Parts: sequence; C-alpha cells; structure tokens
Amino acid sequence: MRALIHIFVVFISLLSSAALAQPLTIGSKLYTENVLLGHLAAQSLQDAGYPVTHNEQLGGTRILWNALLSGGIDVYPDYTGTISEEILAGQSIDSRQEMVTALSAFGVGVTGNIGFNNTYALGMRREQAEALGIETISDLRAHPGLRFGFSNEFMERQDGWPGVSAEYGLAPLSVTGLDHALAYRGIASGNIDVLDLYSTDPEIAFYDLVALIDDQQFFPDYDAVFLYRNTLPPDAVAALERFAGAIDETAMIAMNAAVKLDQRDDAVVAGEFMDSRFGIVSEQAAIGLWPRFVQNTLDHLTLVSISLGMAIIVAIPMGVLAAKVRALETLLLGISSILQTIPSLALLVLMIPLFGIGALPAIVAMFLYSLLPIVRNTHAGLRQIPAPVMESARALGLPNSLILRRIELPIAIPSILSGIKISAVMNVGVATLGALIGAGGYGQPILTGIRLDNTALILEGAIPAAVLALLVQGLFDLVEKRIR
Repeated sequence: MRALIHIFVVFISLLSSAALAQPLTIGSKLYTENVLLGHLAAQSLQDAGYPVTHNEQLGGTRILWNALLSGGIDVYPDYTGTISEEILAGQSIDSRQEMVTALSAFGVGVTGNIGFNNTYALGMRREQAEALGIETISDLRAHPGLRFGFSNEFMERQDGWPGVSAEYGLAPLSVTGLDHALAYRGIASGNIDVLDLYSTDPEIAFYDLVALIDDQQFFPDYDAVFLYRNTLPPDAVAALERFAGAIDETAMIAMNAAVKLDQRDDAVVAGEFMDSRFGIVSEQAAIGLWPRFVQNTLDHLTLVSISLGMAIIVAIPMGVLAAKVRALETLLLGISSILQTIPSLALLVLMIPLFGIGALPAIVAMFLYSLLPIVRNTHAGLRQIPAPVMESARALGLPNSLILRRIELPIAIPSILSGIKISAVMNVGVATLGALIGAGGYGQPILTGIRLDNTALILEGAIPAAVLALLVQGLFDLVEKRIR
C-alpha cells in the first residue's frame, strides 16, 4: 500500500513538473513602454519557474486581443481606458468590477493597476503653443491651419481622434496618420504642429513639448494592467500581480527614457528594475549584431521558401485548370485576383483568429498573396502556345495528358518562371511585415528601429531584405535564361 501511495505521489509530482514546464507566451504592442512591460512580465514569470517566450512589437490593440483570445499569447500589457473604450466598447463600463466581469466572459483576467496612468493627450512645441496662446484642446478650434499628425491607432480609435474631434468640434485642414515614434521626429523638424502624446513618453520633456489641457475631460484614465487568459496557473497570476502599485509614473518615464533616448536594450533595463524593486536578478544581455542577423535571415528565408513552395504547388495546377476548363477560368482567376487586392497587412491580421500568431499565419498569408502572378502566368503561357503546334500534336493522336506534360508545359515554362520570380521577390518584401504578428525575419529590426528612431537598426533589416530580393531575382533570371 505504501508503495502505491509513493508511486501516486511521484506521479502527481511529475504531472506538476510537466505543467510547470509548459511555456507561456507574452505579447507586447509596437511602442517601447509596452515592450518594457512585456519584459517585466516575462522576467517575473521566469522567476516563478515558467519558461517564457516574449513576442515583441506585435502591432496594435486588436492584434494582441485577438491573439489572447485565440491562445496565441497568454499575457499582454494594456490600459484600462483602452479596455473600456476599445475592447469593451458599447458595454458602458463604469467600474473595475464591471470590467472584470465583462472580461471574464471572454475567458480573460486582469491584474490590479500597475501603478501609473499613461493617458492620451494632445501636444505641441511649447514655444509655438505659447506664441499662439494655446493652452487647452478647445483653443485648437481657432487654429484650423495647424498640421495634425497622429499615430495610426489613435486615428482609428473612438477614444482617439474620431472622438476628440467630435467632442471638441475640431476640423483642421491637415490630419495625417503616421507611426507614433516618427511623429516626434516630425514635430521636432516642424513638419507637424500637433500630435498625440502618451503621458509617460520621455520625449515630452526631451523636445520641450506641452500637453494641452483636456478641458472637457474627454480622455479616461489609462491605468496600466496585465490581461491574461483565465487558464493561467494561480502562481503565474501571482507573479503578474506583484506589479500592482509597483511602478509609478516617474519610474516608467525613466525606463522609457533609458530605452528610447539612451538607446539601451529593453530587456536589460527591465532586468535592472526587477533587481532594484524586487531583488530578482536575471541575466539579461543585449543580443549582438551577427547573432541577430543570422536568426533574422533564417526566419526570413523560412517564411519565403515555405510560402513560395506552397504557392508553386497550388498555383500551377490552378493556372492549368483556368486555361483548360472554360467554366473554371473566371472563377480561378477571380479568386487569385481578389486575394491580391487585399492589403498584405490586413491579410496577415485576418490570419490571427485562424492560426494564432507567429510564422504559420504569416506563411499562410504570404502563400495566398503569392498565387496571382503564378496562376496568371501559367494561364497566359498555356494560352499563348501557337495553334499549329497544338494541331500537330492532336493530329499525331497524342492523349491530352501527354500533350500537356511533354508539349504545353515545357513551352509555357518561361512564362511560369516569370510568375514565380514575381511572387518570390514580392514575398521577400511582404515577409518583413510578418514581424508584426511575431513571425520574425528582417522586419524585426525595422520595427525596432522605427520604435527607437534608430536608423542603424532600420538599415539592419532593410538592406538585407533588399539584397535578398535582388539575389532571388538574379537566381530566377539565371534559371530562366538556362531554360530558354
């Protein structure tokens, strides 16, 4: 009996260890503060004994929220104002308990407030605002000639520009959407006059900007929290709850400044905070240029080669059917054309509910995006075969399958290869967007470079991507010449 009890205890221990070893995935948005909070969550969960993957810079709120619902990620940082005004829009959330209840209906939990309120604000250069006598958002009504530049997400959110413009009756002549980090460069160079601020942005002080008073109190509180799937083990939730009230506005601004202004590594800065605040020491080191380059190259080649291979396998038969079966011609060409008209970023986002985040949805989206050039060129190559050649083949009594394999496809190969080349070069470019959904590749340093206003990082991704596109085109040019 004791032996059985001992075996049972060992079995339960093994199960517990296996459960503990299950990796957790953290997601974070495109901007630095959210990436830092993602690193803090990751290091806290690692201290609790969990293997953790941090998928940085996944994009905007909807990408992260959909990834959380689909199980692509387990945790991500967000803000109460965003949750109530964007995620739970239309549910009239007036209290924390109402928010907790509404989120639980989605199988999602929320931690206590991390300790700071990163609210939206509209900002201007202090010198310009004082010269024009602008102190409040309402004062902007008298200056419709000012150039407004807002982050792309702010442009679309109801708690962003649509709501602000309606609430304050603003109708400026120029409103432009752009990346949040680039907006600071724009206002510093004088290309825009008004931008959206996050109140914990270190650039506010760095560029001597002034946050205009929200005199009609439009913006709600944006208290930082962590959202997590309710399937998270209790000790993992406890590791996230340790941040409740732990980071005030001053501490968050200091961390943001260390990364954005001093160009320090996000994980290292987060590690220093964990050590000073909780005594948790984790070895965090910035990854060197060459290891990053090798990893990004492998990721990029994987995305391009798999998606292109799938497209070749599917698109050539589609092109043959479109050329041979009149009833299918319009349908097959139409489907591939419609897929091509969908913006590549939108197609990537549409894949998340089906396949989660990471390489798989990116590969599927790139595969669909690659079909049209191959389908159309296969169809055109077969249709352009001279009629006398086909008449001679039929006069010899050759079966249709043999004519296709031995005569039509060989003659159409240059056209087919041209379509494959177009798809391959296009895929190299589209693959850079895969970083927005956690697929890695050369898009990763590009996104980081944009976020940190670091030209070297942008070039770290852009130059290899351009070189790879040229190499792919050159390779297919050589193959095409050899076949001709």
